[in-house]
Amino acid sequence: MESLHQLEIVILLLAAVLALTTVANKILIPYPILLVIGGLILGVVPGLPTVTLSPDLVFLVFLPPILWAAAYFTSLREFRHNLRPILLLAVGLVLVTTAAVAAVAHTVLAGIGWAEAIALGAIVSPPDAVSATAIGNRLRIPRRVVTILEGESLVNDATALVLHRVAVGAAVTGTFTEGGAILEFIFAAGTTN
Repeated sequence: MESLHQLEIVILLLAAVLALTTVANKILIPYPILLVIGGLILGVVPGLPTVTLSPDLVFLVFLPPILWAAAYFTSLREFRHNLRPILLLAVGLVLVTTAAVAAVAHTVLAGIGWAEAIALGAIVSPPDAVSATAIGNRLRIPRRVVTILEGESLVNDATALVLHRVAVGAAVTGTFTEGGAILEFIFAAGTTN
């Protein structure tokens, strides 16, 4: 019964995304903006039930098509040519942002440990370049900048997922050391490729 409920939610969400994307194309605004507006409107409608999706469902149903579409439209030659800035943004900036968010969360939020703070940082750190790319294409931003944004969006989720896995593992086991986390991150990053 629970899986049927999840399937119904997925079908409704996909139908809503398709409808809002079609409307966005007709009124000539970037579709991510309309998706955010639609989500905000649904969030304030009284009486709507709370929708809870399984994280496994998100990873298996929603994330692969997004990554596939981004990879499909990315030129491998341009990706390789811009590998250094892509990796600096996708790995370096995600690590720095995660660390900054974790430091603030650990300092400001009473009772939050380092592992939980890093998990929070990993969740909020990877930017989504879809909106930036959509707007950039309209503003005629140089192709190299668009390629770097698209390439970064392909890699940054992997960085954040590995960081999140390391942090959650540390939170569950109750042990977290910076050195151990770095080693586990390097090992996990090497085995996910």
